[in-house]
Amino acid sequence: MANFSFDIVSEYDKAEMNNVYDQALREIASRYDFKGTPAELEWLDDKKGFKVTGNGEWQIDAILDIIRKKLSARNINQKVLDTSKDVTESNLKTTKEVLFKAGLDQEKAKTLTKLIREDYPKVKSQIQGDTVRVMSSSKDDLQSVMQLLRSREDLDFPISFTNYR
Repeated sequence: MANFSFDIVSEYDKAEMNNVYDQALREIASRYDFKGTPAELEWLDDKKGFKVTGNGEWQIDAILDIIRKKLSARNINQKVLDTSKDVTESNLKTTKEVLFKAGLDQEKAKTLTKLIREDYPKVKSQIQGDTVRVMSSSKDDLQSVMQLLRSREDLDFPISFTNYR
């Protein structure tokens, strides 16, 4: 009896985020409604997020929409953006820091294992640091678990699957 497994992690591809940043910058530079305004996009320290600058909240929302479109074009979950920080206004500029969510803490990991246990009691799941290892003797069960977790809209963090064997 062979055992199959995969890991659930919460991380983002840094190279893809670079591409999203570059494409969003190009679109911001070419948009007519942003000409002559302080609309810009910058990296936060060590590329842990974006700093969005604009004329007002409407412009920041427009730039965030551009970023979301670029994320979806690259098949990156939009839940990676943490837009919970407040907008700051100074010198006729409005800025917002948008951090990237990464890493599963204990609460998120427990939520995932509980979801798996409720729907698939034969599938074993265990928390290993910032990953959740899911094991089963059936590949079909593992694929069903992946489908279940992808379809959950109430998870407020991005998840991806690695080490499928």
